[in-house]
Amino acid sequence: MRKLRPYLLALVAAPLIALAVPDGGAAESARSARAAVRIDAGIVRAIRHYRFVTLRLDDVMGRPATRLPPVTHVSLRRANLIWRRRAVVVRRRFVAGPAHRRAWLCIHRYEGSWRDAGSPYYGGLQMDLGFQEHYGRVLLRTKGTADHWTPLEQMWIAEKAYRSGRGFYPWPNTARSCGLI
Repeated sequence: MRKLRPYLLALVAAPLIALAVPDGGAAESARSARAAVRIDAGIVRAIRHYRFVTLRLDDVMGRPATRLPPVTHVSLRRANLIWRRRAVVVRRRFVAGPAHRRAWLCIHRYEGSWRDAGSPYYGGLQMDLGFQEHYGRVLLRTKGTADHWTPLEQMWIAEKAYRSGRGFYPWPNTARSCGLI
């Protein structure tokens, strides 16, 4: 009987609420409120998409995550514009390629195809699973081994390893052939 009480209360209260609400204006304002919620949901979805793209590319490039300053009075439209601009900037930086792009292309020339799936080394820069797990954990988890990554993603992960202090030494023979060591 205790579980039925809220339902009984709702059955009794619903007709009383319907009598108290006027017909014309309330229905129209409810429709406009639903439309506003749909618009806001679209903007929120766009903000999430731009944030995801920005943060993922920052991670692949080995850069600190882009964050908005802690401002609580920014409108959704303004936040959408800010994240869209940041996503565009980060995407341009990603497509421009790493600082040592020519070096990675030279190493690739002596290594394998960008789609080389030959175990234990994968991709155009012949990265083993330990290397991929350490420097490209997000890509390894989402896309699989390096042979499923784009050439730019492979170069950025190699650049991340270079910046960490390893230099070109994970590719000793080919880096020597390219004059990098």
